[in-house]
Amino acid sequence: MISRHDIVAGLKNRLIVSCQAYPGEPLRRAEITAAMAQAVVAGGAAAVRVQGVTDIAAVRQAVEVPVVGLIKYGHEGVYITPSIAHARACAYAGANVIAIDATLRERGEGESFADALVAIHDEFPGVAIMADCASLADAKAADEAGADIIGTTLAGYTPGYEHARDKTTGPDLDFIRDVVAAVSAPVVVEGRLHTPDHVAQVFELGAHAACVGTAITHPTTITSWFTDALPR
Repeated sequence: MISRHDIVAGLKNRLIVSCQAYPGEPLRRAEITAAMAQAVVAGGAAAVRVQGVTDIAAVRQAVEVPVVGLIKYGHEGVYITPSIAHARACAYAGANVIAIDATLRERGEGESFADALVAIHDEFPGVAIMADCASLADAKAADEAGADIIGTTLAGYTPGYEHARDKTTGPDLDFIRDVVAAVSAPVVVEGRLHTPDHVAQVFELGAHAACVGTAITHPTTITSWFTDALPR
């Protein structure tokens, strides 16, 4: 079995694509997520990021690249894989990497990010943990806890959080630069990477890998970018 360290090493200078649809959307079906994953892998994606047990399992059967799995539970506060139970479910569904909210906010189960990391590493030693961070304080704490990957996923998406950063139009380059300098774990940049130039920029700042979602796999938003440019 490939080790979690080899999985992470294999993502260096590569692209991860997030294949997710929002509740109620036409593409919110496991077989469509799996087909989307196959399509982006054919285009060169080195891994895919997928939400929900059903979709993780379907994608795991459809592609051979690593699957970054997560479960979104709730709509406010800590809702990305918020408990050890959710993380276990991702592992059992076939995730090679589990994305977990690593902010310093309180969690409903009274567990910490470090608790989840230790539990998964103990029970599933081949599964890597990606810390979805919103601030430099989150990134440093996750790095100290032993996260396999530090993600910039939540920067700009945590209103009301004391360490929250403002939402930038594109990637938060200042944040990325600070995180890369502050942690020893590989940094995966995710969040508002809307163009190939954005991806090139984050690699210049020292990113280990880049994760693109909306600009590749969310046709509703992509279409709106074009319709917004139409004459009024």
